[in-house]
Amino acid sequence: MKTNSLQQHVNEPTRGNNVLDLVMTTTDLSINGLEVTDKIGDHQMIDFSLDVQDPNTRTQHKQVLDYKRANVELLKVELDSHDYEILMSNKNAEECYMILKHRTATATEHHIPRKRIRPTNNPPWFSQVIKRLINARQHSYRRLKRYQTEPHRQEHIHACRVVKRTVKSTKRNKEITVTAQAETNPKSFHKYVKDRRLKRDSIGSLIDSEGSTQTNNKSKAKILNTYFTSVFTHEDLTETNKQKQTKAYISNKVGNPATSCFKHSGNPVR
Repeated sequence: MKTNSLQQHVNEPTRGNNVLDLVMTTTDLSINGLEVTDKIGDHQMIDFSLDVQDPNTRTQHKQVLDYKRANVELLKVELDSHDYEILMSNKNAEECYMILKHRTATATEHHIPRKRIRPTNNPPWFSQVIKRLINARQHSYRRLKRYQTEPHRQEHIHACRVVKRTVKSTKRNKEITVTAQAETNPKSFHKYVKDRRLKRDSIGSLIDSEGSTQTNNKSKAKILNTYFTSVFTHEDLTETNKQKQTKAYISNKVGNPATSCFKHSGNPVR
């Protein structure tokens, strides 16, 4: 199962003392509410729900932030107007995060406008040229189905070859461009690789402090946040303040070392 990135979710016996009925999924799928219930014959039933998102499901429009039209100066002014040391004093990591998140979200809504985009499932190399060629291929296929003649058959074969050749060359050129810009534009390279992957890795099930297995995202986030908070260190600023006081004292008594050296030698320090 590890070789194929599979996870087994049934941990209770389903026939006698044996676990014979299995529910295996990849790590990016979530199983909720799995229970071993009543028997059917000599096996017990397994009741569970599977969270699956249809990859072809898409909304008509989506609201996203338009960073190109953002007022960066006013955004900085609003974020700098808060005294975070006072706001976050005597707060734990979760409370500090919520304060920072709220202030950032408020400033973003004030100074970054939104725009509407139309989501698409097209691959990154898809273009309007390929779209027109595919439409032409569909038209030729409908004419072939209607008339069933040799010229229409040849026309459809030619349209299929043109689409295949164009897709192949466009895809190759896109990959060459992305690879050539990998050093200057790594985000584009990693985005293309991510879109090409058939399997998306995600955080698997986690065990909380009570020994229970948590599968939903909110519970897993709380477990990770609790762990990260536990390894935080509280810095002792006493020594740092002493160092600052000592440095200020030396600076007042001695002055700038380079200036003193210049006065005594009469030559600039090199």
